[in-house]
Amino acid sequence: MDDLREGPDGLLRCGWVGDDPEYRRYHDEEWGRPLHGDRALFEKMSLEGFQAGLSWITILRKRPRFREVFANFQPAVVAEFDEDDVERLMADAGIIRNRAKILATIGNARLVREMEPGALDDLMWSFAPPVRAESERPVAFADVPAVTAASDALSKALRSAGFRFVGSTTMYALMQSAGMVDDHLAGCHRAV
Repeated sequence: MDDLREGPDGLLRCGWVGDDPEYRRYHDEEWGRPLHGDRALFEKMSLEGFQAGLSWITILRKRPRFREVFANFQPAVVAEFDEDDVERLMADAGIIRNRAKILATIGNARLVREMEPGALDDLMWSFAPPVRAESERPVAFADVPAVTAASDALSKALRSAGFRFVGSTTMYALMQSAGMVDDHLAGCHRAV
């Protein structure tokens, strides 16, 4: 895979986008843009947990169905899911049918429900590292870590609070996608 890739529109993008139009849209419109709000970050945390062991494009393609069956990731609603809901979700071929991940999402929703409004956002963003200097922007995929001290610390804080499927690699992917870090490669049209 090339580190940078020119799209059909002539723009250079991070090479992981490949030729997939949905990946291109996600890269251009979402990945690396600051995302705030308990609901939005709960959704991101949940989907990143479901992604573990799979490609992100799989999750992106299933995201509309995930949103539908998980009540648009409204923590207060998901927190009320019961065993019937678990069985309903396990039977839904439109999502990733992994019981442990489904149960973790419900359990995580219960934890978010118990937090003060805005507390999940505050907690997650408190681990965002300082914005790096432009001269420190990664120039190749080899320069982009899978985990950092910040993602280790975020993962540890969430696990200590009882959250599940929030390992350091998963949390670094969340930090990238939610714009807590900007790993667009130098030369990418989204690198700012």
